[in-house]
Amino acid sequence: MGERIWLSAPDVGPRERELLLDAFDSNWIAPLGPHVNALEDELAAVTGRQHCAALASGTAALHLGLKAMGVGRGQVVVTASQTFAATANAVVHCGATPWFVDSEPDRWSMDPALLNEALTTAAAEGHEVGAVVPVDLYGQCADHAAIAEVAAKHGVPVFTDAAESLGAAEHGAPAGSHGVAAVVSFNGNKIITGSGGGALVTDDEELAERVTFLATQAREPARHYEHTVVGHNERMSNLIAAVIRGALEHLPKKVERRRAIHQRYRDAFADLDGLRFPTTPVGSEPNRWLTIVEVADEATRDHVLDALAAQDIEARPTWKPMHLQRVYANHRMFGGEVSAAAFDRGICLPSGTGMSDDDQQRVITAVTAALAG
Repeated sequence: MGERIWLSAPDVGPRERELLLDAFDSNWIAPLGPHVNALEDELAAVTGRQHCAALASGTAALHLGLKAMGVGRGQVVVTASQTFAATANAVVHCGATPWFVDSEPDRWSMDPALLNEALTTAAAEGHEVGAVVPVDLYGQCADHAAIAEVAAKHGVPVFTDAAESLGAAEHGAPAGSHGVAAVVSFNGNKIITGSGGGALVTDDEELAERVTFLATQAREPARHYEHTVVGHNERMSNLIAAVIRGALEHLPKKVERRRAIHQRYRDAFADLDGLRFPTTPVGSEPNRWLTIVEVADEATRDHVLDALAAQDIEARPTWKPMHLQRVYANHRMFGGEVSAAAFDRGICLPSGTGMSDDDQQRVITAVTAALAG
């Protein structure tokens, strides 16, 4: 048995170190600095946006973005059930109530028909909907055209959780370019990481400025410390921005590598009974942040995960839907069977760009043996 194979280990190199030392040696240790400013320009360009606010995390970007859009107490925010908890938590942080929508059967993103049902129900019951928050799951963009059409019909803004999809595209439009604004994440296991960090990207200059203002303790432009609203301490540090900038230079190569890993899994498992891959729609160009496979049922999923763990290979179930989490068990849910079944059957396989071909072969061999057994 070789060294442990991680699900998505950070993959950094000389360029990230060079820029980190540049930030360190220039003594820009305190929050903000030239690397933060440069990163904001670069992220706006990568996502096809005009403005960017670099923040401490993707969660901070979700929270402050919603807050800057005016989402608050007494409102509903409709989002995907199949997502990481941060998406829903950010809604609660604003004082609003999340409603959840099931996934499409094939690519697992927010179902536009069920979104329409949720917004129609909200209107009939007199609920004010502050935003729709679709999620680009596992590096594949949601059906943003259909979601935008439904949201526009109901007069509700779209705020996209693109935390997992940097470098992906949908019909030629880069991830992060959809909606009033979008968020990206640089958490330690993301395709681009600085150990942490996140950002909000938008074409709305006023929204970007409001998020930046809230993230810097809402300090007013005065000689002294003046505050008229409650703020937050959520700006990105210059050190983290430097590392992210170094990694961002290699985003195309990192996406290419993740796609190659995904394709090798597809080729290796093509004739394996009882295993399938979620559908990639025509026009979708996922970044393949994580490769997801589906097996027959929950027992088989756990058997494969146990077999991989025995070989010192990290793998995980897919996201447990929010409507099945105890903290959100009493919240409104539209549909539910698709995301619940996806959780029962879905497995996230190691997909890190630094994984060697031999490492991937270990994963392939272990999965094949587990299913054959």
